[in-house]
Amino acid sequence: MADLSRIGVAIDAELLAQFDRLIGERGYGSRSEAFRDMVRDALINQAAAADETPVVGTITLVYDHHQRMLSDRLTSAQHEFHHAMLSTLHVHLDHDNCLEVVVVKGPAGEVRHVADHLIAMKGVTHGRLTLTSARPASSGRAPRRPGRRGARP
Repeated sequence: MADLSRIGVAIDAELLAQFDRLIGERGYGSRSEAFRDMVRDALINQAAAADETPVVGTITLVYDHHQRMLSDRLTSAQHEFHHAMLSTLHVHLDHDNCLEVVVVKGPAGEVRHVADHLIAMKGVTHGRLTLTSARPASSGRAPRRPGRRGARP
C-alpha cells in the first residue's frame, strides 16, 4: 500500500454535522475511512461509465411471476447472455412476486446492455443495476500488524 497523505478540507459546519451523522449511522470509525470510501466509490462510478471497463455487479429484479411466460423469458435471456452471468438467486417474496438477483461480470457496456434487456421485460415491476470494479482499488487503509488478526496499528 502507498504511504498515506494528509489533506485539509474546508467544509460548511452544517454539512460537516450532516456528514458526521451519516458516517455515525453507517458505523465508520473515522471521517478518514468514510472519505476514502466516498473517493473510491466516485472513482469506480467514473470508470464504470466507460463501456470497456471490466466490472462486476448485480441486476436486481422484482417481478410478477404470474406474468405470462416471464420466467421462461428471463431464463432464456440469461442463457443468451451466459458469458456475463455468474450466478442467480431467486426468492419468492409472496404469492405473486419474486425477487431475482443476477450476478454479472464483463465490460461495463455489455453488462448495462444485459441489465437493460432484463429490466425492460414486460412484467418486471422494478429493476436496478449495481456495478463495482472488477479490479479492486487501493484500500487506502492502514496496514494490519502481523499476528494481530483484525487489529490496526
